Amino acid sequence: MTATNYNIKDLEQLTGIKAHTLRIWEKRYNIVTPNRTDTNIRYYTDQDVKKLLNISILNRAGIKISILANMSHNELVDNIVAITNKATHAGSHIENLVVSMIDMNEAKFEKDLNKLIMCQGFEDTFTRIIIPFFDKIGVLWQVGAVHPAQEHFMTNLIRQKMIVAIDGVIPTSTPAQPKTYILYLPEKELHEIGLLFASYIIQKAGHKVIYLGQIVPYEDLKRVANTIPFEGLLTVITSGFSLQNVQEHINQLADDFSQKQILITGLQLKMNNLNIPPPVTVFDDMQTLQNLLK
Repeated sequence: MTATNYNIKDLEQLTGIKAHTLRIWEKRYNIVTPNRTDTNIRYYTDQDVKKLLNISILNRAGIKISILANMSHNELVDNIVAITNKATHAGSHIENLVVSMIDMNEAKFEKDLNKLIMCQGFEDTFTRIIIPFFDKIGVLWQVGAVHPAQEHFMTNLIRQKMIVAIDGVIPTSTPAQPKTYILYLPEKELHEIGLLFASYIIQKAGHKVIYLGQIVPYEDLKRVANTIPFEGLLTVITSGFSLQNVQEHINQLADDFSQKQILITGLQLKMNNLNIPPPVTVFDDMQTLQNLLK
């Protein structure tokens, strides 16, 4: 697969449409017409992906594939807009963000995200929409179904929202014993949005954050930990690691910081069955993090 070409398994990951179902739709309804390589392997373009994402959203909304197959591009878009305006299902919003990312449509992204924040609030939007969106992007990144320019485009737009929110955060409580947490991403780990949101949650709970950010060498983490008094560590592991390396990193944290609170989340923790030694705690969502901070 190149930066703009996708195989049928990539489409399955992107759209949620099973490869077998897609082949049937191609044959029966001529939904899309895949191109062929010199060795007769089918591949799809960005335009095919966007069309199939829209069809996937509308099909799950109850519109039959036989009807969707006869819709023009403008009719598909009009129906997507209509559904988005009344949608409450998180999956539809997430898929719309995927479409905006592939299309690199900043105006549509800003409009959709601002509307979500106005209707649902900042925390609910990021918990129900943005974090699952980035979980999906993490999977797509690993299989090569998203190229770097698309992922960086969307990440930077969302990161801007996060920085503004963190800068203006007002603690909603005053802990009897405020803690200091070191937040970092391991080497090779670039996906910062979850870490930024954790920073927001921790500061809102009245605790202090030492934010180290992306790609922190382990020895540098230890130097900081030996310099600054702190009570807890938090990291997010989304991609960039083999399963063995994830386990090794967790074990290393448990050995080196056995007297500290160690909090870890991320797609790698959700997808794999790992051994979690004390004092490491894995949390799956931000509500769980909020409870751990009390």
